[in-house]
Amino acid sequence: MAMSSLSLTWASRTLPNKANVTRLIDTPRSATVPALNIIASSEEATFNEESHSTRRPLLLGAAALASSIFPTSSAFAQDVPQNYRAFVDAADGYTYYYPSDWREFDFRGHDSAFKDRFLQLQNVRVSFIPTDKADIHDLGPMEEVISNLVRNIYSAPSQVSTIYDMQEKTVDGKNYYTFEYNLTSPNFTRTAFATIAIANGRFYTLIVGANDRRWRRVRNKLKVVADSFKVLDI
Repeated sequence: MAMSSLSLTWASRTLPNKANVTRLIDTPRSATVPALNIIASSEEATFNEESHSTRRPLLLGAAALASSIFPTSSAFAQDVPQNYRAFVDAADGYTYYYPSDWREFDFRGHDSAFKDRFLQLQNVRVSFIPTDKADIHDLGPMEEVISNLVRNIYSAPSQVSTIYDMQEKTVDGKNYYTFEYNLTSPNFTRTAFATIAIANGRFYTLIVGANDRRWRRVRNKLKVVADSFKVLDI
């Protein structure tokens, strides 16, 4: 299914130390991400960690980051929850928190990704694709947009999808949808949160999830990640 632009047919505490803020310094990457790269069934794809060292992030002081990325406010750096770190990609226009004991890895077709050290299905990743839309409201009603994403894009044909919750919020004039969903296949079941937004001519998607057997234990932890996702003006 081609998605070269997002003209979809249905419209898819205090900062404890300096290492708690991570900024990506990397060579420019293309904004074009094939549609299959945001399908949740890609959990079964092979993780390529050989190039991890080439994308090693630079750790910056909180004050320097706040002044360079958020010149009008230092609230972002100050509000990183305990046991989380902030990932900021100023070049591609987004930021989010991730658990501080997770490590970066290459998830095929995604712009950034972090995973639990021992449980690779417990991870967060972000992708984006070009769009001619200006806001997620331009895609249609929230229920319709999320239903089509989960059932027709995130799900593989062999998977049964269930949507548990949908939420909308507005931060600094930008609108976000966050939703919880489950995908059941013959071999495994995974539950996840997704947060979507449109900015900078891009449709951004953050997905954070875990094996269904662990979901009750980690749900609240992962919800912090989903709720933290923000898009930046570039």
